[in-house]
Amino acid sequence: MTTLLEHTQVELLTLSGPEFRRVSTAPPRPPTTDEIPIIDLASIDKDLAARKSLASKVRAAAESTGFFYIKNHGISEELIQNALSQAKAFFDQPIEKKQLASSKIQKNADGWHGLGTTQVNKTETRDRKETFSLRYNAKNDPTVSDPDKLSGDNDFAWETTSHLPGFHETTIEFYQRRLTLARKMIRIFALALEMPEDYFDTVTTNPGADGLYVHYPATPADAVEENNGDVDVGIGSHTDIQCVTLLWQDMSGGLQVLSASDEWLDARPIAGTLVVNIGDFLQRLSNNRFKSTVHRVYNRQPTSRYSMPFFLGFNPDSVCRVVPSCIDETHPALYEPISCGKVSHIPF
Repeated sequence: MTTLLEHTQVELLTLSGPEFRRVSTAPPRPPTTDEIPIIDLASIDKDLAARKSLASKVRAAAESTGFFYIKNHGISEELIQNALSQAKAFFDQPIEKKQLASSKIQKNADGWHGLGTTQVNKTETRDRKETFSLRYNAKNDPTVSDPDKLSGDNDFAWETTSHLPGFHETTIEFYQRRLTLARKMIRIFALALEMPEDYFDTVTTNPGADGLYVHYPATPADAVEENNGDVDVGIGSHTDIQCVTLLWQDMSGGLQVLSASDEWLDARPIAGTLVVNIGDFLQRLSNNRFKSTVHRVYNRQPTSRYSMPFFLGFNPDSVCRVVPSCIDETHPALYEPISCGKVSHIPF
């Protein structure tokens, strides 16, 4: 017996304006291993041949669903758990304490963004989440040789969190480790695009790079039951703007990824992994070879859900253009060059 799937559509905001995608109304299903594979990064620091072999696996995932898990990624479980503890400590504070670190009073939009202050998809509910965000600052870049000499005009006001022991230090260290990993991954993506691995090095020296703590509040079981599972979305259907996203998610579940067949996939949490997905910039410069895939989050659990995403883009003064390996006589460039600095950051 064949089951006929019903469909609806979602409106998305993209770099080229609003777009519409057909979406199945069926419940999310588990992905196949080809749709969201697990890729072992153990060889990422080995010789070029090993990195090219790794890049071939990344290429296959990027050309399929645009999502994959990574293991042996080099960020210690101890640091991840310390960062999670700091995120929980921050979000567990009274609202008056969190407001001290509000992005509204910071100089560069770092800090706390309150519950329901964003709506990433205007056709869905407001996002039922709160975040603490930290954007790129050369002082926090481990590749900068003398950060102490840099101006501090755009520094986050860390004194607003000084009552949280270790928050500043752990948050910076976790940011740095993720920045380092993201730069390694962008080199793998260069190889996956059949370009020299240092092709993107000059445009990721002071990149758009955002590190977040995200809290999705609990949903009471009776609220889920009363509404037949129809609860406010944690973050609405969207694609990520930047090049690549690294995501740590707790074991609550709730991340859903739209497949090539327009079905929602349950991107279940897998212990010891991060989730990697392609952003709009990387799809653009790959001439649509790599897929920037629609995804969303629901927290239908009676407990809080926590995630810690990291977004890597290019330097604000750089230009995103289709790479030469993705253009030939039968495959002309589908996109005009675009200034990275003119594209806004993700809506926290």
